Amino acid sequence: MTEKTDKSAGQRASRQQRITDYVVNNGSASAAELAELTGVSVMTVHRDLDELARRGLLRKFRGGVSAQPSTVFESNSEYRLNAHVEAKAAIARQALAHVEPGMSILLDDSTSALALATLLGEVTPLTVATNYLRAIDVLKDIDDVRLIAIGGDYSPTHDAFLGMPCLEAVERLTVDTTFVSTSAMTAELTFHQEPEVVMVKRAMLQSAQNRVLLMDSSKMPRTALHRLAPVTDYHRVIVDSGTPEATVEELRNRTQVDVAPL
Repeated sequence: MTEKTDKSAGQRASRQQRITDYVVNNGSASAAELAELTGVSVMTVHRDLDELARRGLLRKFRGGVSAQPSTVFESNSEYRLNAHVEAKAAIARQALAHVEPGMSILLDDSTSALALATLLGEVTPLTVATNYLRAIDVLKDIDDVRLIAIGGDYSPTHDAFLGMPCLEAVERLTVDTTFVSTSAMTAELTFHQEPEVVMVKRAMLQSAQNRVLLMDSSKMPRTALHRLAPVTDYHRVIVDSGTPEATVEELRNRTQVDVAPL
């Protein structure tokens, strides 16, 4: 690679990172807006957006791009990390009440489970298994946590490991409790946009004696392309106090519900 080509590649990577950061922070943006932001042509922006969409970091639509989820598109990990942070923290604090020293637990690749991971140092010793790279980074520094890092095919969109190796590793485990979240739910069903993610989450549910669903109020009532599991499959659902009372009552007709105060 020549010095000129190397410089051009570096500029493109820097520009695409700037575009991604801007869209993640703002939810969506037009191509014209991004061209003005980066100082390049709209045509160059469209080429960048094609690549970012191919990598699963952003979702293109006519005239622009979005980091927000839809019924067929899950937002990337960076976007989810900065969305509904207070609600996820409250839900995690409530979930911690269901963790006792000596337990084995399984965490999925959700940012809600990540919020719980940051609190687990308060209830050690624990055995914790997860396929989420950010959770692994948090848990490896907590004393008295036996960490089982579940590998597989790395997904940049989710910053997690998926695929058949991940699925098989989860199926070999039996844990006390699994804490999972997903992108959408109604009072009857939970959903996700991607079949590969659905398979791993279902395996996690099957591997646990106790199944806890962590859902902030922005995710309901909503649907997505693939059905994950009925609400009755979860032993407990933890929501935040922004959830409508009618929805909470409907959920309580099907399972145990904790409401975390904001």
